[in-house]
Amino acid sequence: MDQEFDDAELAKKLSPEAFRVLRRNGTERPFTSALNGESRKGTYHCKVCDTALYSGEAKFDAGCGWPSFDREVFTDKVTRIRDVSHGMVRVEIRCSTCDSHLGHVFPDGPTETGTRHCVNGVCLTFRPNGED
Repeated sequence: MDQEFDDAELAKKLSPEAFRVLRRNGTERPFTSALNGESRKGTYHCKVCDTALYSGEAKFDAGCGWPSFDREVFTDKVTRIRDVSHGMVRVEIRCSTCDSHLGHVFPDGPTETGTRHCVNGVCLTFRPNGED
């Protein structure tokens, strides 16, 4: 983790749902994120630390109810951790900068990477190209 973040301060900054998902490893309800339908070119950033995580070019509709990507922008910005919670083995993904929970990555993606990063939309901020 690159930086330390104070959860008390983040609880004031984030919505209760974003705080629950990002800092308490929650999951948003499927098909509730406005980012599911986002198709413009741009970059998806961590809502806590603003690190660029995913490109709009890597996004695809997996039909799972959460924004899905086949790769991260920079491989050192997303940490993968073995997750054995909920009676199954999965790979959790976290922001490497602030250690916030993002979602999970699965080996069933439709592109040449073969991966599907299933990310809670509430964890992301989208910036269209040309808007910084």
